[in-house]
Amino acid sequence: MSEDTTSWVALGSWVPGVGATHQSIPPSVVKLWASAFGGEMKSISAKYSGSQLLQKKYKEFERAVRVEEIDGLQLVMRLAEDMEEMFHKKAQAMKRLVDAAEEAHLQHEEDPDLQYEYFNAVLINEVNEEGNSVELGGEFILQPNDHFNNLSVNLSLSVVQVPTNMYNKDSAIVNGVYWSEALNKVFVDNFEKDPSLIWQYFGSAKGFFRQYPGIKWRPDEHGVIAFDCRNRKWYIQAATSPKDMVILVDVSGSMKGLRLTIARQTVSSILDTLGDDDFFNIIAYNEELHYVEPCLNGTLVQADVTNKDHFRKHLDKLFAKGIGMLDVALTEAFNLLNDYNQTGRGSVCSQAIMLVTDGAVDTYDAVFAKYNWPDRKVRIFPYLIGRESAFADNLKWMACANKGYFTQISTLADVQENVMEYLHVLSRPKVIDQEHDTVWTEAYIDNTLPQAQKMEDGQSPVLMTTVAMPVFSTKNETKNRGILLGVVGTDVPVSELLKTIPKYKLGIHGYAFAITNNGYILTHPDLRPLYGDGKKRRKPNYSSVDLSEVEWEDKDDTLRNAMVNRKTGIFSMEVKKTVDKGKRVLVLHNDYYYTDIKGTPFSLGVALSRGHGKFFFRGNVTVEEGLHDLEHPDVALADEWTYCNTDEHPEHRYLSQIEAIKLYLSGHRPHLQCDKELIQEVLFDAVVTAPLEAYWTSLVLNKSENSDKGVEIAYLGTRTGLSRINLFVVPDELTNQDFLTAEDKEGVFNADHFPLWYKRAAEQVPGTFVYSLPFNTGSENKSVVLASTAIQLLDERKSPIAAAVGIQMKLEFFQRKFWTASRQCAALDGKCSINCDDENINCYLIDNNGFVLVAEDYTLTGKFFGEAEGAVMNKLLQMGSFKRVTLYDYQAICWIYSESSDSGHTLLDPYFAFLAAMKWIVTELVIFLVEFNLYSWWSSDLTAKAQRMGRTMQVPCDTEYPAFISERTIKENTGNIDCDGCIKSFVIQQIPSSNLFMVVVDNKCDCSMIEPITMDPIEIISDSLTSAAHNESLKCERLKFQKDRKRPDTCHPFHPEENSMECGGVSGLTPSLASTLLCLLLALLPR
Repeated sequence: MSEDTTSWVALGSWVPGVGATHQSIPPSVVKLWASAFGGEMKSISAKYSGSQLLQKKYKEFERAVRVEEIDGLQLVMRLAEDMEEMFHKKAQAMKRLVDAAEEAHLQHEEDPDLQYEYFNAVLINEVNEEGNSVELGGEFILQPNDHFNNLSVNLSLSVVQVPTNMYNKDSAIVNGVYWSEALNKVFVDNFEKDPSLIWQYFGSAKGFFRQYPGIKWRPDEHGVIAFDCRNRKWYIQAATSPKDMVILVDVSGSMKGLRLTIARQTVSSILDTLGDDDFFNIIAYNEELHYVEPCLNGTLVQADVTNKDHFRKHLDKLFAKGIGMLDVALTEAFNLLNDYNQTGRGSVCSQAIMLVTDGAVDTYDAVFAKYNWPDRKVRIFPYLIGRESAFADNLKWMACANKGYFTQISTLADVQENVMEYLHVLSRPKVIDQEHDTVWTEAYIDNTLPQAQKMEDGQSPVLMTTVAMPVFSTKNETKNRGILLGVVGTDVPVSELLKTIPKYKLGIHGYAFAITNNGYILTHPDLRPLYGDGKKRRKPNYSSVDLSEVEWEDKDDTLRNAMVNRKTGIFSMEVKKTVDKGKRVLVLHNDYYYTDIKGTPFSLGVALSRGHGKFFFRGNVTVEEGLHDLEHPDVALADEWTYCNTDEHPEHRYLSQIEAIKLYLSGHRPHLQCDKELIQEVLFDAVVTAPLEAYWTSLVLNKSENSDKGVEIAYLGTRTGLSRINLFVVPDELTNQDFLTAEDKEGVFNADHFPLWYKRAAEQVPGTFVYSLPFNTGSENKSVVLASTAIQLLDERKSPIAAAVGIQMKLEFFQRKFWTASRQCAALDGKCSINCDDENINCYLIDNNGFVLVAEDYTLTGKFFGEAEGAVMNKLLQMGSFKRVTLYDYQAICWIYSESSDSGHTLLDPYFAFLAAMKWIVTELVIFLVEFNLYSWWSSDLTAKAQRMGRTMQVPCDTEYPAFISERTIKENTGNIDCDGCIKSFVIQQIPSSNLFMVVVDNKCDCSMIEPITMDPIEIISDSLTSAAHNESLKCERLKFQKDRKRPDTCHPFHPEENSMECGGVSGLTPSLASTLLCLLLALLPR
């Protein structure tokens, strides 16, 4: 027995000749194949990538560089200051708009007969049949502008959008449009002062929306523009203070038919007005109280997207019967608000009871006297459903006596306008205080805006935050009425924040992230706001992803809670970071540094991985040398990195980063702001990597090299985002056209990550190559293999990674080399005892994560090895050659089967509601049937088909799934598997200088009784072994559970000078003398 074979017996369980039940696989032969293949691939990869030359060049500069350890705390605090300065500039621009708007309104006298032609966003550049401009249209010059994503805009003027359900020439709108024309000059001045600004706007309390720069709006296919600025989060957040709210819904027998449908829509619209800083619950009442979500009896929940959607689903289950006991419902609501306020867990600010009913037989003053007077801290907002006004007096009295507002909602079309009235009542204390609180929204995407609609074809929707500020009436005569004029705002794309982050300082695996006061992610490289189906659709809960859902290894929320509470500090933990579309995992040890961004509700964090990720080095070359080598045609700089800020001034916007660097270094553009340190390092990298261009060119010119064109591309990237690419074939002959282009998002330097091949090479043993098969490559003739290796600056363990180089080769070329190597043998007579061509064995080449690169069955290429050879993979896990790593995805999407769709849910969709409203108008012809039979029959027709059909749909869920990593210390192993008495043997051997393994398996035994091992995710809650009752209990606990959050700094719940007599009304309603006197008396009570 040879020395090699002896070592195998010690390492594995290979026993030569275990009977005739299986064929022995000599490990020495497999080792020979692996060595031959590894040697050839190392030779090809090193030769064509130029890795040894580049390593040598960095060595030559070793004495000229200075290695520094990164001070993470200092870094995060400097980044926070930069972001604070940027946010402050945006807020200052909004303050100028506020001042201009309030002054313009102060000087304006309301004229009910005012006629004024303005540029209507929908009608501009529209002509009638005669070719003349339509009214409120006119010629409006629009030109494409790259700063606004190449959309056609007018940088001199704004446009005005009016919701579809409002009259363009309504007196209130025309007056508001007239005085707000004064904002045009400020819009332009703001843009000149800060050219990084994008959309600026004023959302009026009257409903119109003034937007700069001017842009053409187009209705959807139904002729509708769904956008109403007043129900946008930035408007609501700026207009009101945080609130605790209980919604009471009357489900007595008189609410049947259309009334209950309108009530559902009213509640849904109220939910739309609630944000992450608000808390709520919904109680339905008749003779008894029915919490809409029974498990939330006696508590309030945060009004995040997930909770609101959960309650909406339960609204569908409401049905009307019995009689309404409003006194019991009011008592419950008051007690609930008081008890929850005592816990300190809610908004601890404004409180409101929303009453959705078709009438009240009493004023229930005894209830209010007991629970709400004389302080009247809880406002009452009654919504009278239906056209009957018999009980309107009582409901209006409740509103007036409790600083609320009364409205009547007769049709579905009335819902939105009437619901929003309460916001302006809640804004009164803030207006009287003249507190222009600056608010920042969580990250969101608004697809109803024209700029978002036009971008969706070619680009991903833009994630952004909005800074907003309220605008008040400052007229003395209206002071105690607290009149909100509207809200100004501007959008700040999250990508703008990333531009301030020096990615080169964060290392290969490092990243920056930011969260809100509620712990929700503003920006994080692991945030996935869109479905993964390529349709750029938003996930329903994309804006309320908690930091704990991406940094899930922090089980105690230590990092999250410290950041929510705006602390400055350090935290460390081992993390499992997925790459390559979640299929691979890197186990790293991260240090987190965090602090708050002053003047905002945000906190900033920086994660640095230990080892090479904590070190940075500075090189030094002359500017002349660096510029000479930077201008080579094969050089590119990271598109999303900021070497120079070319957005700051319009004359710089057309410059490439290399052109900007040249101008900066020439000193001809003193206003051009650049990162001096980054530029110095990129010049250094350009000089060190320049010799590779000549080296690659010599390989191309040598016709004897690469004659079969197996190697297609050589590439390199450095820590400064510099890359060089060399093609060994003409572009049209490239197998994978997307590699190293913007289409290959994981393969290029990005605002928040290094290329995938760079990341994986950095974690490979120095001097070895990492081989991989891109998962996005398609059919047989389109597949490629990438081989990459990292270039270390020093020989030390903590050396920074200076660069990574690699090649792209055809998969067919790579596989051919494998099969050639597997036909070798050491037998003197040339007769090999075993061969990969033998029918009795299967040969595989797998990588360190268990994915198949080569197999005789080509369909297995790219698949997980456990799916092909479950028994073998199971044994490898038992023996420790591979280990399983459990991962969690709290942003997953699961398919569920929905057997029916309730009519109520359908009617909550705006378009179905619109259709229902149209049907209702026709039904008016037979008014005596509308409230019950006919409408019920007709609305059921809307969803009869949906109820019968059932469908699959995607819903957010939490999943658990495995990933696999090879054990580096185990180079080789053998195993035998008992498959019902038949012994299946296999040998696994590491390929030298790589991340690959050859696995040779005896296939004579049928081991199908051993389940394949897959990487399929499993939904965490919906385990088939878990009872439905337990699932419901878990869901309930999750709804109740509230993580740490920090309340906004300001709160304006009430003001002693507030005039609460403006409390709503209804046409034809004349309050009784008694109720009017009582309201006046209450108005004089101490507040």
